[in-house]
Amino acid sequence: MKRIIVSFMILLLTAGVCCAATEITAASDPWPPFTNPDTPEQGLSLEITRAAFETQDYAVTMNFVPWARAEDGVRQGNYDIQTNMWMTDSRKEDFLFSEPYAENQIKFIKRKGDPFEYTDFGSLQGLSLGVVRGYGYGDDFWNASEFSRQEANDLVTNVKKLVAGRIDLTLEDEIVARYILSEKAPELLDQIEFTQGSLSSNKLYVTSGLKNPKHQELIQAFNKGLEEIKANGTYHAIFAKYGMTTE
Repeated sequence: MKRIIVSFMILLLTAGVCCAATEITAASDPWPPFTNPDTPEQGLSLEITRAAFETQDYAVTMNFVPWARAEDGVRQGNYDIQTNMWMTDSRKEDFLFSEPYAENQIKFIKRKGDPFEYTDFGSLQGLSLGVVRGYGYGDDFWNASEFSRQEANDLVTNVKKLVAGRIDLTLEDEIVARYILSEKAPELLDQIEFTQGSLSSNKLYVTSGLKNPKHQELIQAFNKGLEEIKANGTYHAIFAKYGMTTE
């Protein structure tokens, strides 16, 4: 009888080891409400990423680091995935992109009362723009010569520079910008406005660096999981939780 019990326990332990989720590492900077280290769920992007990977028996551990470090860490394979990247031609040389799971509208932020309105790069002639170091605003934006760019580590720094008159404009997804400023610097919200015209609509992707030997496996797993959570309603429920639609 003891031999049977011992054998049964060994079988259970073996089954537990076999069925344990595979751990993978993710990296990004704080970018609420998409990535947010101050909430248990860690943001919409993390909820979507984890839900998709869980259907494929992966467990995601998140690392919050500055954007440039996250991007380079995933590029080199030090982290397995990046959870919320915009696609550019230059990035496709280093990363494998998933199917998109969300979309951002990138708008310019100006001082309150500034009559500026964005139409095209020509409307930015001679202006100084605050950008976040390493962000993928698009190859055309980085290559444009009509305006200058001043880099900072985060949006709040750029908005403070804007209000102080040290730059003419900055830019960010409006949902993200309002969320970050309401949490970290609410006094700035009354001092800024958003343009009607947007620089671009950027889809959000999960990516894995091409140097990572598991990059195809990981992105295929996410894509398959994304299909499953869309089919079972989890995907739509997560967006609704953040007051956003999937249309």
